[in-house]
Amino acid sequence: MKIDFAPLDLPMHRRLQTAVVLQWVFSFLALAPTCIVLFFYLLFTRFWLISVLYAVWWFIDYDTPLRGGRRVPFLCGLKVWEYMRDYFPIKLVKTADLDPKHNYVMGFHPHGVLVAGAFANFCTYATGFRQLFPGLTSYLLMLPLWFRAPFFRDYIMCAGLIPSDKDSAKYPLSKRGGGNAVVIAVGGAPEALDAHPGSYNVLLAKKKGFIKMAMEHGAHLVPVFSFGENEVFDQVENPRGTWLRWTQERLQSIMGISLPLFHARGIFQYSFGLMPYRKPISTVVGRPIRVERNEKPTAEELDALHQRYMDELSNLFDEHKGNYGVDKDTHLNFV
Repeated sequence: MKIDFAPLDLPMHRRLQTAVVLQWVFSFLALAPTCIVLFFYLLFTRFWLISVLYAVWWFIDYDTPLRGGRRVPFLCGLKVWEYMRDYFPIKLVKTADLDPKHNYVMGFHPHGVLVAGAFANFCTYATGFRQLFPGLTSYLLMLPLWFRAPFFRDYIMCAGLIPSDKDSAKYPLSKRGGGNAVVIAVGGAPEALDAHPGSYNVLLAKKKGFIKMAMEHGAHLVPVFSFGENEVFDQVENPRGTWLRWTQERLQSIMGISLPLFHARGIFQYSFGLMPYRKPISTVVGRPIRVERNEKPTAEELDALHQRYMDELSNLFDEHKGNYGVDKDTHLNFV
């Protein structure tokens, strides 16, 4: 196989973009296990007190992820995230105002492999979320598993990430006065297994938990579609019914995380590796769907709002697909 190396005369800003995305990929794939190993390793060195003191802090601080986390605005606004934004590049597109007097549940589609668009748009200030939606604070949900990793839990909370269990997701929505937006990658880890370039399968047909949560709190629903999210990585073909897909789904049900066999480019060459391709991601935030508070919705009420949400997401996709290189005959496929 011929290797296509990157030219030596690349400008410094492109090298910085690659470096920032490299640390982000490392953080997503390997930082949590690295932190766990470090925590136990320190116990058997002269620095054992670091792990002991952290364990005490962890015990005291255990419930913080369930109470909105601990965002650090300074870190969210660092210039390094602008380099990540420009690597792809990533763009946040507003289609309607969101009144900060209300709370919102924003459904993010599709999940993609590493949820690059969701992180850049809702965990950093690089794409202008605060300017486009003044008065709103976004909270991106992440698998609770990652909040059990020492040190790593504190790192991800700095970006406004909170666990995806019901209690932590409901906390921002229960605040009176509005101004909170919970962002849910609705398809979750299983949808990552469908994250192939050119695929528009959305795992949504049976996903109603986020709809019920919005009804219980009277939080308005906002569909979000991220064009290009599935284009930044290739993935080994794994059609439903194959042994590979069966194995991946089995492991996902046991571990809680999916294991897509993805690949793209490298750091110093463009032929293979785990770095994402430089392909644009445009995250389009749709119009809000008004939701009245209903603490005990009936099955019919839940189904009706769920269908309306799917219709609005489909309309959002059809309305904007022509702007982002999607064929006019392509439609969302709800799985």
